[in-house]
Amino acid sequence: MSPRELLQQMFAAAVDAAQPRHCLPPHLPSAPIGRTLVVGAGKASAEMARVLEQHWAGPLSGLVVTRYGYEVPCERIEIIEAAHPVPDQAGMDAAHRILSLVQGLTNDDLVICLISGGGSSLLPLPAEGLTLADKQALNRDLLRSGATISEMNCVRRHLSAIKGGRLAAACYPARLVTLVISDVPGDDPINIASGPTSADPTTCADALEILERYAIAVPPQVISLLESGRGESVKPGDARLANSETRMIATPQMALQAAADVARGAGVPAYILGDSIEGEAREVGIVMAGIARHVAHGGQPFSAPCVLLSGGETTVTIRGDGRGGRNVEFLLSLGVALDGDAGIHAIACDTDGVDGQEEIAGAWLAPDTLKRAWAMGINPRASLANNDGHGFFQALGDSVICGPTLTNVNDFRAVYVTGDPFRPSLIPVD
Repeated sequence: MSPRELLQQMFAAAVDAAQPRHCLPPHLPSAPIGRTLVVGAGKASAEMARVLEQHWAGPLSGLVVTRYGYEVPCERIEIIEAAHPVPDQAGMDAAHRILSLVQGLTNDDLVICLISGGGSSLLPLPAEGLTLADKQALNRDLLRSGATISEMNCVRRHLSAIKGGRLAAACYPARLVTLVISDVPGDDPINIASGPTSADPTTCADALEILERYAIAVPPQVISLLESGRGESVKPGDARLANSETRMIATPQMALQAAADVARGAGVPAYILGDSIEGEAREVGIVMAGIARHVAHGGQPFSAPCVLLSGGETTVTIRGDGRGGRNVEFLLSLGVALDGDAGIHAIACDTDGVDGQEEIAGAWLAPDTLKRAWAMGINPRASLANNDGHGFFQALGDSVICGPTLTNVNDFRAVYVTGDPFRPSLIPVD
């Protein structure tokens, strides 16, 4: 099996492990005396709804919102599509409808909330005094700032009328069971879709500090909301959360373990370096290159051949005007740092099938990637400086395009150290 074939099979296994058809049925709650209502948001929410319908014998109804292109046919649960990563009117309308649906429930009723990554943008219900345009502008600035996902979601929670536990509070006194597919480092439910059904220990002051740290300019009404405390979320211990529970049904670790099993089945040792690696994507690429080269040529901390697996959510501070996402930014940085090392191959993809804002999951890296780029007149370092990972790998035919996967457990990175002897590259020094 070639390195590329092995990496491809590992990515496919990682995505398959997080499919709702495998991970959702064992976590379904018992049926209530009263109504069963299904709500939710995220890139995987429509597929979660379909699987729930297939395994739920009694009556149910509801509404979930997913990303454009991620709708699947359901019979009893309405599916709405909206924009991601910058929210739109369709998402705001869906959030309004979800809050309306959970009004007037009793303690005999059950709400099943289906939450997955992307829900923050798909439930853009601004707090009183703010507009959708305010939220759209802020989302764009946060995405460009280099802020971590937990920092971005802290700000979002305190400017929302549905996130930060507010949806759970609206469901009270009904029983609420939230089924979550995690796409964040640490699997903290408050950071998955900005925690619409989770108690939030962070504060308006924390959100203000994040805006100041990244020098994000916001309109006066945002500052007023945060400084006054009117944007406070639902806190731990709130009585309205007494009938609420959260069940984590799929995580990045599960996906990485499935990929490791594929490698080991092919006779290649696999090591999971972590499922919650954060930081600037290009810096993580440099660090990973150093580890891989030490494995290849120093035999530490592992011996080649082996596969180094990692997940998490890196960030990209936008400096150029290229096309890209955090996975291809990582991979291009890795390639530049490896400088044509003959013994190292890699793949980096987003498990939802979309890296950045394009229907491109990620890309492949081979020992000859940079050499081929130079032969085509493409400067790898210039592409990296311009945040043009998609442009770089697409020109080489090395993009990974799989379409919507209907799940999302964040980034998947695999570096295959084959143990082939090092050959000095012929890459020009610019």
